[in-house]
Amino acid sequence: MKPQITQFTLFVGFVFLVLSCSQKDKYINWDAYLGSKASEQFSEANQITRENVSQLTVAWEYHSGNPHPEGRSQIQCNPLVIDGVLYGSSPTMKFFALDATTGKEKWVFDPFADNFKSYGMGVNRGMAQWQRGEDKRLLVTATNYLYCLDIETGQPIRSFGDSGRVDLKKNLGRNVENRVVLANTPGVVFGDLYILGARLDESSGAAPGHIRAYNILSGELEWIFHTIPYPGEFGHETWPEDAWQTIGGANSWAGMSVDEERGIVYVPTGSASYDFYGADREGQNLFANCVIALNAKTGERIWHYQTTHHDIWDRDLPAPPVLGTIKVEGKDRDVVMQASKQGYLYVLDRDTGEPVFPVEEVPVPQDALPGEHPWPTQPIPVKPPPFTRIDFGLEDATNISDSANQYVVDILKKIRYKHEYDPPSMEGTLIFPGYDGGAEWGGAAFNPQSNTLFINANHVPWIMTMVEVDESPETNIGRGMALYKQNCASCHGADLKGGEFMGKIPSLLDLKERVTVAEFDTLIKSGRNTMPSFAWLKQEQIDDIASYLLQMEEVKSSVATTSKSVSYRSTGYHKFYDQEGYLAIKPPWGTLSAMDMDKASIKWQVVLGEHEELTKRGIPLTGTQNYGGPAITSNGLLFIASTSDERIRCFDQEDGSLLWEAKLPAAGYATPSIYEVDGKQFVVIACGGGKLGTKSGDSYLAFALSEE
Repeated sequence: MKPQITQFTLFVGFVFLVLSCSQKDKYINWDAYLGSKASEQFSEANQITRENVSQLTVAWEYHSGNPHPEGRSQIQCNPLVIDGVLYGSSPTMKFFALDATTGKEKWVFDPFADNFKSYGMGVNRGMAQWQRGEDKRLLVTATNYLYCLDIETGQPIRSFGDSGRVDLKKNLGRNVENRVVLANTPGVVFGDLYILGARLDESSGAAPGHIRAYNILSGELEWIFHTIPYPGEFGHETWPEDAWQTIGGANSWAGMSVDEERGIVYVPTGSASYDFYGADREGQNLFANCVIALNAKTGERIWHYQTTHHDIWDRDLPAPPVLGTIKVEGKDRDVVMQASKQGYLYVLDRDTGEPVFPVEEVPVPQDALPGEHPWPTQPIPVKPPPFTRIDFGLEDATNISDSANQYVVDILKKIRYKHEYDPPSMEGTLIFPGYDGGAEWGGAAFNPQSNTLFINANHVPWIMTMVEVDESPETNIGRGMALYKQNCASCHGADLKGGEFMGKIPSLLDLKERVTVAEFDTLIKSGRNTMPSFAWLKQEQIDDIASYLLQMEEVKSSVATTSKSVSYRSTGYHKFYDQEGYLAIKPPWGTLSAMDMDKASIKWQVVLGEHEELTKRGIPLTGTQNYGGPAITSNGLLFIASTSDERIRCFDQEDGSLLWEAKLPAAGYATPSIYEVDGKQFVVIACGGGKLGTKSGDSYLAFALSEE
């Protein structure tokens, strides 16, 4: 007997359909890191327009707590917003859920229960969510742990891993217990798998950067891809025979993108360790500095494309690749768009990895330090054109004053600066664009309606200077100095004065006045703030470093000798400034660009950010260094904070004109999220500060149209 379709049945079906549609229309979510698994940083929300954006006001502010009083904490989080709930993180790695319309707190999860303050090392850029029916989970990382939380309560799901967490130092194929293994940037969800990379230290002996997939239900490791190939694996021959056992890095710290229809995850990787001297890793070094396409279900390699061969310049791929479809010779082409620190955009076919636009292997200088053998060529795209300047010659020295120009020219004449791939040297080598790009971890936004890519960039020069490490010093202090150069100088500087890398690095010149021998021993073994643990050093080596830094002839009897694995080290991360502390190159120092991907050309480029004190001196807008990316809407708006002038701005996607700006409580070194609840559109930015000499903050600020 056939069922009868009655008027009542039709009515019930109609009501269900209406309710389903209204529920769907109730929210426009930002439910993945950078807006989608394709990393587009794009929202369909369109209530805010060119005409009314000037009416934006603060809708709510949430204080997440515990900003560092000396400006050493940050918030880099791009929060998730799912069905009216916002999920974010604090400067000390507390995770929280808020009502996305009011900012009212719903729950807080503290993985360290207030007994650990993870400033710097605990920087978090986002999280991931998974659901199956009523089972909804949030995946977050803090230090070396991956946590799986109940998204409704914020409590760990005890059936996942070890009582709700997995130790990322496990299952890497070698003992890395005393090395840095973190995951500042979230991975991607594919089915029931969570695919994740890691941040590692950059010294010799670092952990390997293998890519891993975990079962979201159980926490079990499902597959691993070796970025430093094992014997018999593709790419093994591009390294010394035993590199898979000794070399570290080649890690994906910047996040990744996934094409769910193809079942492919696209993974960008960074350089191998040690970053600046590769005598112990001679060869092309696959899969360092690559975009790798992996079967998301199994981890098997489909293709790879290497953007820097045998990297000795720290040319990590700094952001997830953007997946999009563009017109190439009049036909739709699915592509991977990968921005680089060098200021180049590599556009690759999504199925094969072949460059969509021409890329040339260009010969590069070979006169390197003894023992170093640079790769003879590097791949440079013919188009699109670079989105930053690439060269920095004498004519490019700053022009903000005659004295600044002369100061910079005098320094340039003493260092190597004539080729972007000049090898590291003892006289000093210009790195431009610098270690922070070009492009950085904020990523690029892609509008699939106009096929336009939007990217902010730094035009910041750095100087890398190498020193020879004495491999057989005879005294405690001598051995300590050699160990310091090997393990500490890259951050604190050969002159012990500290510097600026991933936050403020303190001076060690007066360390003996601040810590005892016992306190120093604890500090080295446990780490603090942005400093990782060096517990992997032998006790006699720690004692030798103490002898050097605390200016004591002997802390304990020591028989240690230094490693002969590397004989040259960098003196630290040094930006190239003039005598006033402004960047050594002619402005602009920060830009925002729109790239027409169908034409492989730059549509427009504007200056991003302002040094108000220079503007008052009559100097045209210079732009500032910037961290964090843009977020865009379907109706032509682009929102970005990222600048050191502590502002958020809205630009017109069509021509780059400035439509609106507002002052933030602290600089927003993060990517905004855009969402809608009950027809009301919001733009939210994490205001963590803590970079470029700016104060630290703890707030999330949401903007919406005035009720009036």
